[in-house]
Amino acid sequence: MKAFSLALFVFLASRLAHAAQTLNVYFIDTEGGQSTLFVSPSGESMLVDSGWPGFNGRDADRIVAAAKRAGASRIDYLLITHYHMDHVGGVPQLAARLPISNFIDHGPSVEHGKEADELVAAYTHTKESGHHILARPGEKIPIRGLEVEILTAAGQEIHRPLTGAGAPNPYCGAVKLREDDPSENAQSVGTLITFGKFRMVDLGDLTWNKEYELVCPNNKIGTVDVYLSTHHGLNESGGPEIVHALHPRVAIMNNGATKGGSAEAWQAMHSSPGIENIWQLHYAMAGGDANNSPQRFIANPEADAKQDHGYGIELSAQSDGAFSVINSRTGETKAYPAPNR
Repeated sequence: MKAFSLALFVFLASRLAHAAQTLNVYFIDTEGGQSTLFVSPSGESMLVDSGWPGFNGRDADRIVAAAKRAGASRIDYLLITHYHMDHVGGVPQLAARLPISNFIDHGPSVEHGKEADELVAAYTHTKESGHHILARPGEKIPIRGLEVEILTAAGQEIHRPLTGAGAPNPYCGAVKLREDDPSENAQSVGTLITFGKFRMVDLGDLTWNKEYELVCPNNKIGTVDVYLSTHHGLNESGGPEIVHALHPRVAIMNNGATKGGSAEAWQAMHSSPGIENIWQLHYAMAGGDANNSPQRFIANPEADAKQDHGYGIELSAQSDGAFSVINSRTGETKAYPAPNR
């Protein structure tokens, strides 16, 4: 009996030690909004965006459920990429359910009007309960166990390439710039999340010209393992010049059934050199069967959004660059071994 107890103790201790050495990421279904929870090996948490308001607290409840699965009893850092309803609208409902220690944003909004002002006012009132951090390109978010570098904020981007980056980008020559975007999308706080050799990028809803400035004529970011599709996979972002330069092994698309997932953005990911899989929160009706992944890589495959069950995608990364992705609808897991680099 003692031998069995000792073996059980060793097994559980091994599992806990392994869990403590991983970065866990939860891509929460907010029906075409954004909310991504990072739980560092240190146990500290960072949530990027809070999804929509309303819907009887649907998005806040889904975030709380993800935090519970992750063993997080609070949000240590809440990073708001920009002030649009599907990214910042859920903050008051979330704060009523979970304590939030630090609020990170790009500063004043560039959009005004009754709805825009009310949205920012609700967020501003809520963030008074915690500590405020102004996002600046080139600075880092002090979450223990991770390196989170701010790439873009308030319409500005890093001026110098990151360590190991800076190579000329051969995909820039074919790019046609668009009219400048005056909206909050172009103000998005973009980040690079690094855990050992594992690298993931999240650029919020950054739009076409601002992405171009990040990677053209030289790629200031370098390559990544995981690319979270910019702007939910809409064709206002995510051109080949940035996706191909990032050279991700896996893309994850935080789309809704009827929002995001355009054929152009999906094809930019699908044709990217080195891409292994595209995981999607929803089947994208805009893309059709030719521009959607097989169902095993889609958390919510129903074409009718009313049939959606809110399944998410989870990722677990190790410091050697190996990671695995889980479809929470099926429990199916795909492992991606550490790269040779």
